[in-house]
Parts: sequence; structure tokens; C-alpha cells
Amino acid sequence: MEATVFRARMWNAMEEVFARILAHPFIASLTDGSLQRETFAHYVVQDAHYLLDYARALALVGAKAPDAQAIAMFAGDARGAIEVERSLHAGLLEELGVTAEQVRATPVMPTTLAYTSYLLRSCHQGSFAEALAAVLPCYWIYAEVGAALLARSSPDPLYARWIATYGGEAFGKIVADVLALVDRVGETAGVAEQAAMRERVVTTSRYEWMFWDAAWRRETWPV
Repeated sequence: MEATVFRARMWNAMEEVFARILAHPFIASLTDGSLQRETFAHYVVQDAHYLLDYARALALVGAKAPDAQAIAMFAGDARGAIEVERSLHAGLLEELGVTAEQVRATPVMPTTLAYTSYLLRSCHQGSFAEALAAVLPCYWIYAEVGAALLARSSPDPLYARWIATYGGEAFGKIVADVLALVDRVGETAGVAEQAAMRERVVTTSRYEWMFWDAAWRRETWPV
């Protein structure tokens, strides 16, 4: 199978979910500036929790990587996820009036816990290809959301900066390198492994939608 065909099939597997993400009121209100700061703060705090476990997942992907180039890439991306989490405290959260102590005191909410638990389980127990597929939507969907929203931006400078981060060239280059690796894996993966990769991609893309929806609802533990 040609690499570009495999990549297209991976995207097709989560394209409907991506459309639902773009249509979600969290995204719509982010771009028109009407998103309440408390809602965005809920998202950013949970994202800070998420990024710590996402970094662990990326480190696991790197540990299973087949060559030095891929090991170095995921090790670097794991470090990058930690640096993003720290910059949230110095940047977005400060502007939102949320302290690092408040982040630590805020529980990891059900959707965040479910998503990160699935990621870590997939990366611990799955093959390298399955682990790669599990972490892929967080790269790819954020890049596509950023690109789709960049032209619209937002009248709110804080939201406009968030959009510019994920729609910018620097993040696009990171995602392009991961997609190039997906292409290479797709060239050699068997039918069963390709099916497993699609299953992981669909599941974590659904969790991406759920993560934004949980922020929109300002999800808490029900009991």
C-alpha cells in the first residue's frame, strides 16, 4: 500500500469526528470570542493534567520505536509536552487568574482520566504501530483545527494566541514529521496491524471531541 493512501485511510477513519469537533460550540465560541473565560480555564487546567500523561505516553512510544531517529523524535516531543505544560502556568493560566497551586488542587476529571488511561494502556500493551496510532490524533487533529481556525482567528487576543500556536508553522513541522513516520509504518504494516491502528486512531479522536465537550460542560465528578 502506498504511504499516501495509508495516511488518507487513517484520516478518513477520524474525519467524521474531526467535523464534529469543528462544529462543537466550544470551538465556535472560541473563534467568535464569546467563550467564557471560566470555560476556557477549565479546558486549560485539564489540558495541563493531560499533557503530563501524554508526555509519558510519548516516552513509551519512543521506547518502542524501531530506529534512533524515531526514538529521538518522540523523546523530544515528550520533553516538549512537559515544556508546554509548564508554559501554561506562566502564560495562559496566569492571564486566566489560575495559579499552579490551584491546578494541582483541581482533580483530574473523568474524561481526562479516561483519555489518558486509554493512551497509556495502548502504549504499554500495544505494538509500536498501535502506540503511534493512539498518540496521533492529539498531533494531527490539533494541527488541522489550528489550520482551519487560523483564517478566522478570534477577537479575543488570548484565544487568538491559542489558535496561532496550533495553526503555526512550528507545530505544523512537528506534526509533519510524525505523519512521515506514519507513512513509513503504513508501508510495512500487515492487514491486522493496520486495522488495530485504525481502531486506536478512531478511539483517541473520539476522546479529543469528548475532551472539548467536557470543557464546554465544565465537567465534574458526578458523585
